[in-house]
Amino acid sequence: MTRPTSRRTVLTAAIAAAVGATAATTSPAAAAVAAAADPPRLVDNHSWSSAKDWRSGTAAGTTTVEGRRPGLVIGTPSGRTDYTDPHTGTTSTWETATWTSPAHRSTVPATEVIASWNAHTPPGTWLAVELQGTYSDGTTTPWYVMGRWAAGDADIKRTSVDDQSDGRSSVWTDTLSMNSSAGALRLASYRLRLTLHRKPGTDLTPTVWRLGAMASDIPDRFTVPASQPRVARELAVPRYSQNTHIGQYPEYDNGGEAWCSPTSSQMIIEYWGRRPTAEDLAWVNPAFEDPQVCHAARFTFDYQYSGCGNWPFNAAYAATYEDMSAVVTRLHSLTDLETLIRAGIPAITSQSFLKEELTGAGYGTAGHLMTVIGFTPDGDVIANDPASPDNEAVRRVYKRREWENVWLRTKRYNASGKVVSGTGGVCYLYWPAHPTPAQRRALVAVGIH
Repeated sequence: MTRPTSRRTVLTAAIAAAVGATAATTSPAAAAVAAAADPPRLVDNHSWSSAKDWRSGTAAGTTTVEGRRPGLVIGTPSGRTDYTDPHTGTTSTWETATWTSPAHRSTVPATEVIASWNAHTPPGTWLAVELQGTYSDGTTTPWYVMGRWAAGDADIKRTSVDDQSDGRSSVWTDTLSMNSSAGALRLASYRLRLTLHRKPGTDLTPTVWRLGAMASDIPDRFTVPASQPRVARELAVPRYSQNTHIGQYPEYDNGGEAWCSPTSSQMIIEYWGRRPTAEDLAWVNPAFEDPQVCHAARFTFDYQYSGCGNWPFNAAYAATYEDMSAVVTRLHSLTDLETLIRAGIPAITSQSFLKEELTGAGYGTAGHLMTVIGFTPDGDVIANDPASPDNEAVRRVYKRREWENVWLRTKRYNASGKVVSGTGGVCYLYWPAHPTPAQRRALVAVGIH
């Protein structure tokens, strides 16, 4: 299971005031009809990935590589910088090039924004992703660091950056969130900035294929409306238990007990036919079963968060495999998940619950990732739950109504009766960079373009 979600904020009351104003002037029946006809937009996904997209930004030393999968690379470096790695104390000099996106005005004035990127960083290179938002009052945030990332860990230690705030918004590990004191203030738009780094005097370069963000404004809710079953299908996703790795490589978040996120990521990566090579796994103790899970833990590990549960780092890890795309997003309902499952796309979901809230789980958690692989004919959720004693026990069937609620709510009560946060439908989606038409339609239907 992941570390407790106290190190992240989740969505605060986003539309409560608007709902209250509507209720004051509209009958409950009329409001229900209006909501059904025009449901509120809660999530906005936007990305840059085409050659046209890359050319639309402001480049300083970067250039666009054309082809079947266009990308952004270092052309002629525009500067040099000294970077002192806070986790090793080592200072190194790097050549740099930057690309800044056009401003994207979100269809959802947002309380939270989470960035994602898909890139290749060969040894001797790394990248930084930053975000600057414009508030609904026209003022701007600082440039917030959303991640300093490399696929490997020899050049820098991939890291989030703590203590970033302007008093109205803050970055919590991987999420830019409005502070509760900001009231009705929202992020209306944002820009993303990439800084690509390489060792001086070389022709090495990162290649970035996709850069984007998910902006969202989810209302406070302890429960969500029930959806009706529509799909009965189960995908053949490999099963891995995190608990078989307890005690292994404790330097990565105390070993397998906390590896729900990379274990889930590895399951879906292998579902799509990708996996680490024998050379990739040569560092793992040969006595350990499923060494690829150890590999995923090491290469999703966030050295500042001190865990493997950084959402964008998991997506970025998945996209290091050949022709894979990945994002972090939020879905609105189990209907969205059914749309993906129908098209053959599993999803990794984030949820928190008490033991008695999810029948058959056998545990409670402040934050846990599992892989949704299908639905039964009755509409119940089939999940590969890595918090299982062994691989054989990973496949679980959870009651639809219980599972839907613990995943989509933003507020819940913990064991002591205190109100704490839920994740509001967060999930990771991984899929081939060149999906089938049916897969593309499914992704578009849930807001991924």
